[in-house]
Order: sequence, then structure tokens, then C-alpha cells
Amino acid sequence: MPANLTPQYKEAEERFRKATTHDEKLVALREMLAIIPKHKGTEKMQADLRRRIAKLEEEAESIHKSGPARVDPGHVKREGAGQWVLLGPPNAGKSALLRALTSAHPEVAPYPFTTRSPQPGMMPFEDVLVQLVDTPAVTPEHSEVYMVNLARNADGVLVVLDVTANDLAADWKTCTEILERARVWPAARPLPSDPSPALVVHPVEVLLNKSDEDDDGTFAALAREVLDGNLPVHDISAEHGTGLEPLRELLFRTLHRIRIYAKEPGKKADMERPFVLPAGASVHDLALAVHRDIAEKMRFARIWGNARFDGQQVDRDHVLSDRDIVELHS
Repeated sequence: MPANLTPQYKEAEERFRKATTHDEKLVALREMLAIIPKHKGTEKMQADLRRRIAKLEEEAESIHKSGPARVDPGHVKREGAGQWVLLGPPNAGKSALLRALTSAHPEVAPYPFTTRSPQPGMMPFEDVLVQLVDTPAVTPEHSEVYMVNLARNADGVLVVLDVTANDLAADWKTCTEILERARVWPAARPLPSDPSPALVVHPVEVLLNKSDEDDDGTFAALAREVLDGNLPVHDISAEHGTGLEPLRELLFRTLHRIRIYAKEPGKKADMERPFVLPAGASVHDLALAVHRDIAEKMRFARIWGNARFDGQQVDRDHVLSDRDIVELHS
């Protein structure tokens, strides 16, 4: 039986052939597996793809354990409640934003390409930390090969633009091309009628930086005419702090995470170190996050917070809400 491979599959296959890092190869192979026609004629090909994916995952793990000198320079381990990648042209203010929102101290200078490798920092919001990753600038002529994987593997993307830039339209086009190559579909944009299985849906927020240089809002109005009207756009000033406090909350809320405080029977809840879980998580998901043995032996839980009454007994399938206090019983 013929395989009848689609043009999209052949494009992914070509990207695999040109890939130079484990991450790039894995992204391409996973896309090939997702979009390959599923019938008897492709069963061997599907098995081969799964084998190659497993082999690359094992190799990547070995490389990671062998020491930092051999790790992919574009890999940033996810930490905290979620990971946002900053994407933007030279001198848009990405590094200044990272420094303003986190305890990181990236080099900030008034000349392009100051950032030469991904720089993570942890942004505090209430009782959690959210990871922001500054990245090398992208231009129509050049972007680091790992930028596609960074954007695809993150939980969200912040497109940082200089609202006073001479050619903001070109800067925006360069950033959207990175997202297209990464197969990242902005969550605020309606999905196409027949979306590719390779698409990943991420929140994409656009930050118009240097709003302090746009007193009457003229530059911001012109910028909004260029940008995709479906995407959220925010006016900020990383240097002066304008708009940054609302941004902190936005970057946590948009990840759709909930904070759960664990409590041992007869003791007070630990209100300083919440477990961070995806919205819609259950009591069983929390138990797994605490320890697999606890999840296996758990009989029920008691909840304080959004339950009908404090200390309400619930089963493992009960859906949790942000800031619930949960006492697990085995």
C-alpha cells in the first residue's frame, strides 16, 4: 500500500535532514509522526519514527548528564510556575525587561546584539516564581538556529518591540516568521478550520516597550495598525517601570496555573511553598506531585478554600481551585 505522504510531512522531513541539534531533530521527528498518514502502508515508517525519537531522547539525556559543556546552547531548563521566552529585534529592551522583572543581571547596552545566549531569570509574583528567558536579537538576516525550539518548547512567548522603531513592521514580521517556523499558534487567535497536528498553541503577548518616549501615544497607535489585531498588546517601559506590575500578574494568570497548599493532618498548611499545577488538576494530580507512593495509597482528601465548607471530604477526582488547602489521607 502506498504511503501517500503529504507535502507537510515532506517539509518536516527536510527540516529533519537539515537539523543540527538534538532539539531540532526531535521537533522535526515528532512533527513527522504527528502528521504521517495513519494506515497499514505507513506502519513500519511510524515504528521507525518512534524508534528514532526514543534514541534521540536517550542521547539527549546522556548529553545533559555528561556536563554543561556539551549541552545544547539553546536549551533552558524550565523552572518555576512556567516559562516565557522573550523574542524581539535588537535594542527593543528585552534585557532591560528581564532585569526589571527578575533578579537576573543581564548586560544592558545601547548597541545591538548585547545578548549572545539565552539568559533566564525568575520573576516573583505573590508566592510563586515565573521564569523569563531573554534571547539573542532576531533580524531578517539572522537568528540563532535554536530560537525555533525555544519558542516552541516554552509555555508562552513575549514579543518585545521598540514602539519608536523606524521600521516596526519589519521587526514584527521577523518575529512572526520565527513563530511560524516553530509552529506556534497564538492562543488569542482563532484556530484554522483544519489545523495541522504539528501546531502548538501558546499564549503570545506583544509588549510595546519605551512607552516613556511616546508621550501622546502616536507611536503606539501606528504600531497597533501594523500588529495582528487578535493579539494582546501592552504598552510598557522597562526602564521606568510603566506597566510592569500588571504585567507580572498577566504572565502568571495567562499560564492557567493554580497554587495548592499541602497540609499534613493535625498541622498547619505550608502557605509559603505552594504546589503549582495546571488549571483543572485533581486531588490525584496533587498527590502525584507530592509523591507517587502517596498517590497510590491515598483514600480521600479534605479541602479548605473553594469547597462547600472548610474541611470538606472529597475523592481523588475532585477538581482543585487556585489557593485551595488540601490535606491528603491514606
